[in-house]
Amino acid sequence: MRDHDGAPGGALPAGVRSRMVRTGTGLEMHVLEAGKAGPRTETLLLLHGFPELAYSWRYVIPRLAEAGYRVIAPDQRGYGRTTGWTDGYDVDLAEFGMPQLVRDQLALLDALGVSGVRAVIGHDFGSPVAAWCGLIRPDVFRGVVCMSSPFAGPPAWPGAAQPDIHKALAELDPPRRHYQWYYGERRANGNMMNAADGLSDFLRAYFHCKSADWEGNAPHRLSAMTADELAKLPRYYVMDLGVTMAETAAAMAPTAEEAAACKWLTEDDLALYAAEYGRTGFQGGLNWYRRMTSDEGAADLRLFAGRRIGVPAAFIGGAQDWGVFQFPGALEAFETTATADYRGTALIDRAGHWVQQERPNATTAAILSFLETLTDV
Repeated sequence: MRDHDGAPGGALPAGVRSRMVRTGTGLEMHVLEAGKAGPRTETLLLLHGFPELAYSWRYVIPRLAEAGYRVIAPDQRGYGRTTGWTDGYDVDLAEFGMPQLVRDQLALLDALGVSGVRAVIGHDFGSPVAAWCGLIRPDVFRGVVCMSSPFAGPPAWPGAAQPDIHKALAELDPPRRHYQWYYGERRANGNMMNAADGLSDFLRAYFHCKSADWEGNAPHRLSAMTADELAKLPRYYVMDLGVTMAETAAAMAPTAEEAAACKWLTEDDLALYAAEYGRTGFQGGLNWYRRMTSDEGAADLRLFAGRRIGVPAAFIGGAQDWGVFQFPGALEAFETTATADYRGTALIDRAGHWVQQERPNATTAAILSFLETLTDV
């Protein structure tokens, strides 16, 4: 089986089920699952990122189920077919903060009658959710795999004033802006929903430019959190000031031939993403960024300052993924100070940011390799 083989475009693989689950946090969560529930069956919880869905795990879910696990992958709060969250820009952002996102996973497991999972595995923005699940409730989440976005640990208590990195970025020539702060702007959702080339082409370009298919991705470690170092990141991470994400992605869009050759994201797959985001918009996911980058979001999490993830942890990323290094020192922190029982880092060749979609066989193998180390836990 080739590494990109899996579900027919837009369809679910055989054995993967879709259903809605009403939970105690007020959400009715859309869940993809596979494998059999039973007293001796270990459960894995898979958490997607932005702009993704539970469907982003379509290639990995059946492979993990074939290895003997019950696999659960929800559309998270603000995404896909999950309902019960508050849409819009002018909302209480605490609803999208990390404590609430962890509560959502606890409530989902409770609704499914699952007392604990062998591992919680998160990709992109699902990665810090997985990390916080393991840090806050190690009794429930007994292993953690962070993918594509390293977790550097809880925010520290404020100390001496730090240089304003955003001011420094804006003073570069040309001036730049970090994408996570752009995502906090009121205009961001509308910019992407109303992309000049249409929503489908925007998503195709966004997935392409962060994948190993885009030749501009040749990541390396950055030496410091300074404007000059961050300016080495591609424009999809540190954007030109005043340029929208839709315009940024369009400049790196694939040719028609490149799009047709993409086997991990078929036209049917893309149609599913475009249909879901065309229905919901991006604001639910963007509100995660707004809360994370706010002073209030950091204050919520300083309760855990200095605490490490105590359960076994590992990191998986694409060797062509700038996300691994976009925050200087984050991967090193995850491997050392942010974890107490680190089990290894796997960087998968010929994979960019969407590692579980681009290289599902290798990703599954890396996950199973980590799980095999848990015999002593």
